[in-house]
Amino acid sequence: MNILVIGSLNADYVANVDHRPQGGETITAESFCVNCGGKGANQAYAAARLGAQVKMLGMTGKDEAGELFKKRLCEAGADVSSIKQLENTPTGMAMITVDKTGENSIVVVRGANGMVDSDYVDSRIEDIKSADILLTQLEIPLETVVYAVKAAKKLGKTIVLDPAPARKDIPHEVFRFIDYIKPNETELEILTGERDCEKGAKKLIEMGVKNVIVSRGAKDCYFLSHSGESFYTRIPKVSVIDTTAAGDSFTGAFAAAKAEGKTDREAVLYAVKVSTVVVTKAGAFDSIPTQKEVDDFFENLQPK
Repeated sequence: MNILVIGSLNADYVANVDHRPQGGETITAESFCVNCGGKGANQAYAAARLGAQVKMLGMTGKDEAGELFKKRLCEAGADVSSIKQLENTPTGMAMITVDKTGENSIVVVRGANGMVDSDYVDSRIEDIKSADILLTQLEIPLETVVYAVKAAKKLGKTIVLDPAPARKDIPHEVFRFIDYIKPNETELEILTGERDCEKGAKKLIEMGVKNVIVSRGAKDCYFLSHSGESFYTRIPKVSVIDTTAAGDSFTGAFAAAKAEGKTDREAVLYAVKVSTVVVTKAGAFDSIPTQKEVDDFFENLQPK
């Protein structure tokens, strides 16, 4: 099965700090680097690196960052032939601070991501037709996400939505097109008004979503299906270096597992394993593992 990702591509400007600054506070970074990132690109990179057949849709500037994205995604095995590069708009960017506990704060500048529109989706309709799973997020214009989801569902595709950054103005009619939605606790509360994962997941099911996966950081994940199936999956305890791209890797890995025909329970467990490896390394693309790296990590994690 083929995965089509439509979403953001952001150059990540990452500052590692002792603590994240409060309002009015100036601090000095301990180190700084520039990485490829953006929720769409992270998810495409993760799914491709794990062996899935992936095509990326989105826009960059016709600049150095845009060329770097095409190079890195190609290296992971993703098809980048439908990415559009714009002449007078820069590639999107994210300014990230990562503290000594591995937690991060992110400010996103849309750049070319803000230009992804329905005309572009229409121009790539053949890509949608040839895909089995559409994976998307909310770092491109909401109206474009809605348009792409409706177009893909009309063609009978499986829709996976990572509702990040979460927003309250998602048209309620869209939820009935979503096969899988994966909010974290904060996003769940924004979408439903419920902090409790079971109550929030139930609300999303009532709104029309077929399956809900709620990720709860280092605690666990909760799954609820419209059929009534539910379960928790615990998160292995590891030393956290950087949580950047952990959620995106979870979603990309989940889509990759579903593309392989795994059950929902198997796919969630697999996604947990991949995101667990990600938090033990720094960066976005650079922290995303191959299948062998996941296998080796958990082999070494087990008691001898």
